[in-house]
Amino acid sequence: MQSCTHLIVGASHAGLTALSAIRMNEPDAAIVMATREDHLPYSPTVLPYVVSGRSDPAKVTLRSESFFDENKVSYLRKATLLALDTGANTAHFPDGRSIRYEKLLLATGASPNIPPIPGLKDVPFHVLRTMDDALGLKKAMVKGKRALVLGAGLIGTHAAENMAEAGMKVTIVEARGQVLPGYFDHQASGIIETAFKAHGIELVFGRAVKEIKSGQALLENGDAIPFDLLLVATGVRPDLSYLQGSGVKSDGGILVDELQRTNISNVWAAGDCARARLFQSEATGIAGILPIAVEQGRIVGQAMTDDAGVRNFPGSVSLNTYTFFGQQAISVGAGEAPESETSLCVDEDRNTYLKIVIKDGRLMGAAAVNQALDPGILWQLVLRRTDLSEVREAFLADPKTISRMLMSRIWR
Repeated sequence: MQSCTHLIVGASHAGLTALSAIRMNEPDAAIVMATREDHLPYSPTVLPYVVSGRSDPAKVTLRSESFFDENKVSYLRKATLLALDTGANTAHFPDGRSIRYEKLLLATGASPNIPPIPGLKDVPFHVLRTMDDALGLKKAMVKGKRALVLGAGLIGTHAAENMAEAGMKVTIVEARGQVLPGYFDHQASGIIETAFKAHGIELVFGRAVKEIKSGQALLENGDAIPFDLLLVATGVRPDLSYLQGSGVKSDGGILVDELQRTNISNVWAAGDCARARLFQSEATGIAGILPIAVEQGRIVGQAMTDDAGVRNFPGSVSLNTYTFFGQQAISVGAGEAPESETSLCVDEDRNTYLKIVIKDGRLMGAAAVNQALDPGILWQLVLRRTDLSEVREAFLADPKTISRMLMSRIWR
């Protein structure tokens, strides 16, 4: 049986950042990194560009093969975690391999959430979560003429844009009443929807799919939408089947403390599978964004090596940037908050939108379409609870310039 000091299951941003932090403190510790894929690490954010052909799959890796050799890391491909025996500190994999560890990081990400639509599992359909998914969708687009996308979130809208630009007739069905309902309000989404319609994409809102048959989707109002390519983009969820019998507690995600540690003392979790503190509420949740995965991975790597400099995870603040047909939208933090002030500036002629939410003199959130902003700086202003009272009016008038000025003063 293979043994190691640190076992990292998952090779995306959380796992890789943890690996770097571990190596900083323990240059000779035995490390194994296991991934369910047969690829070198890559960022999921690149997948829409692989589908469109703008990015070469061979050139988007986050780490090279030589990186693992140079850092003395055993990198295991096609190693999906099957089960955990936390009493024996052993992880089991489908090929019969077992690995004994001293410390374990679960950074297993999330998988597409497939809705229980009658007939869906009886027809071929695509998802977009892995490199193989992206390559499969790209290949299918060559033959397809009419695409149906279920879901108008980031994945669904990115894919729909690529399909439309490839010459396909595209329909998006979203049971909720707008595109990107988890990120923007109706007014901001309306600007994005205008661009989609201008490029020939049909948007169907407020009607769920009742049944899927060969070549068509039946809506709850009786309408039928034909397709020869079907993409299911109705969200993701952590696949935690490997936790059964392990004693690791979960609730829609692996429950962790302020250092990303589970209820098992030598097991941590980070990224899209971890349910951690939310910054702007008393609740917990799964962030599902790259900067949070990186931060959580860094904390875990430090905690696993008893780094005295490790700091508690402050909580998740949402941060999303979205490009569509040459335009851009961003959302940071809370779109609304009790007892807050909201500044809204919309120019329909220029297709611009800016919303800023402030409470007690501090930034709670911002959303923008076709406005030049620095979302990363706004994100930091929220996390640092920066007092905007003295510059409030100037900030509302020119958030980009004032936010840069503030961060030049306080960034450490």
